[in-house]
Amino acid sequence: MFEQMQMVEKRYQELTRLLADPAVLSDGARYAQVNREWKSLSPLMETYQAYQNALQSLQESRELLADPTLDSDLLEMAKEEEAAQLQASRQLAGRLQILLLPKDPLDGKNVILEIRAGAGGEEAALFAHSLLRMYTMYAARRGWKAELISQNATELGGVKEAALSLEGEDIYSRLKFESGVHRVQRVPETETGGRIHTSTVTVAVLPQADEVEVEIDPKDLQIDTFRSSGAGGQHINKTESAIRITHLPTGLVVECQDERSQYKNKDKAMKVLRSRLYQRELEKQNQEIADNRKAQVGTGDRSERIRTYNFPQGRCTDHRIGLTLYRLEAILDGDLDEVIDPLIADHQARLLAAQRPL
Repeated sequence: MFEQMQMVEKRYQELTRLLADPAVLSDGARYAQVNREWKSLSPLMETYQAYQNALQSLQESRELLADPTLDSDLLEMAKEEEAAQLQASRQLAGRLQILLLPKDPLDGKNVILEIRAGAGGEEAALFAHSLLRMYTMYAARRGWKAELISQNATELGGVKEAALSLEGEDIYSRLKFESGVHRVQRVPETETGGRIHTSTVTVAVLPQADEVEVEIDPKDLQIDTFRSSGAGGQHINKTESAIRITHLPTGLVVECQDERSQYKNKDKAMKVLRSRLYQRELEKQNQEIADNRKAQVGTGDRSERIRTYNFPQGRCTDHRIGLTLYRLEAILDGDLDEVIDPLIADHQARLLAAQRPL
């Protein structure tokens, strides 16, 4: 760990020097790149400095305890200080280990979040709308920019499928564990017998790809325009502003009809298409790694049931880590950190365990 920190410290000092270099300051792109790396290393350096301070204080306390002339009151204070600094140094060492874990290169990516109603008909569509609202409210809590790209609504206020663009800091690192099947158990309003129904909704979290990461040949695209459907007034019925893009080599189809401008709909549809192609490539790479290791390497299998939302009990259960919270209403209002933080902690613990020799 200390050898790693010496290299990190050297790189951090170099980045600090570059940020003051006039040549870097005059180059916007270069400055942004250096500043981004500097900011990513700052939490690590701050923790390392705090760890060194704790060790120094611990050493001073032990030197004081070794003084045979120390009176009883000072001796007691020195013992308390030693215990406090020992605990602090251990906690900071653990924090350093986590910060030094290999970073997922996708963690800083913006995402396209896709929600699709599964089994359960209209009840599934209604819950898909609830999840769309939940993630939108969570984005607001985190200060992320949320933009609805597409939505296929039902007459009763549900959503058959929707796509949400989220932009901000470290979005993928927090939302990547949301991919999978979300199950809801509740009594539908239309159910006269009071029976609990079970429905499912699929969530996919796709890292947004930059244009340089996914090259799309215009010759591979079939672009169709059509009239938007659904609520929207006279404009919806008269103008062919909706866009359908088909990627011929893969057969992927993306539609967008939320904007009045055909250009804006095309731009949004291309963003979704690029992210889906990027995800396919990532899954292909993960599968190749899995085949080489003869073990599955977290490809985000969407068929997995990851979470259950039980309305009669006010319960939310994440099946991957056995987490149960009786705060369903707050969670659906976007208070997701209590669910996501334990998932991140579990992931970090697994990485730490994998690094330790058997």
